[in-house]
Amino acid sequence: MSYDLVIFDNDGVLVESERIANAILAEYLTELGHPTSFEDSVRDFMGAAVHRVHDLVLERTGRRLPEEFDATLHSRTVAAFERELEPVEGVVEVLEKLTAEGVPYCLASSGSHERIRAGHRRTGLDRWFPEEIVFSAQDVGRGKPAPDLFLYAAERMGFAPGRCVVVEDSSLGVAAALAAGMDVYGFTAMTSADRLAGAKGHFRSMAELPALLL
Repeated sequence: MSYDLVIFDNDGVLVESERIANAILAEYLTELGHPTSFEDSVRDFMGAAVHRVHDLVLERTGRRLPEEFDATLHSRTVAAFERELEPVEGVVEVLEKLTAEGVPYCLASSGSHERIRAGHRRTGLDRWFPEEIVFSAQDVGRGKPAPDLFLYAAERMGFAPGRCVVVEDSSLGVAAALAAGMDVYGFTAMTSADRLAGAKGHFRSMAELPALLL
C-alpha cells in the first residue's frame, strides 16, 4: 500500500536521543528520591510526553514532582543534545527518497518544539523539517498513547487518517497511531518487536524503510 502522508516520530527515529534522554531522566528522578534505572525509564517513559512522568510518580508514590522539574529536565536534556546528539543512521537517505518520490511527510513528537528544534539544529535535520511540518504534544495537550497528536498532524497536513502511516519506535507511539486509525511501522533498533505489537511491520535499519512506505 502506498500512503498519502508519512508521519515520523522524532526521538529514536530521526535522532539518536532516546539513550541520552532516558539516562538523564533516570538520573534526575533518582536524585529527587525516586530511584529509577535507565531500563525503568525506557520501559515507562520512552515515547511519552513529560506529563506521563508526573502522573506515574504521583500514582506510585503519592508525591508530586517539584515545580521546576520540567524546566530542569528540559535544560539538562537540551544541553546534552547540543553536545552529543546525532541523526539516526540512514534517515537522511529516507527523507531524500520520499522527497524524490513526491511523498509528503511530517513529524509528530511527544517532545517540546524547543527540544525538537535544538536536536535538529545539532544534527542538520532542520533543513528537512521546517516549522510548518513539525507537531508536538504541546499543540494538543494530551501526548501518546492518546491519538490526538497524530490526528492533529494529519488534519494540519490535509490528509485523512486512514491514508497516513506512522514510523515509531515506542509502544506508546504504536498505540497512539493505532488509536488514530493509521498504519504504523515499528523501528526495532532500540525496542524489541514484541513491545511494538500491532505494528503493520517492523524494521531494524532505515535502509529497509522506503520499501515499506512506497
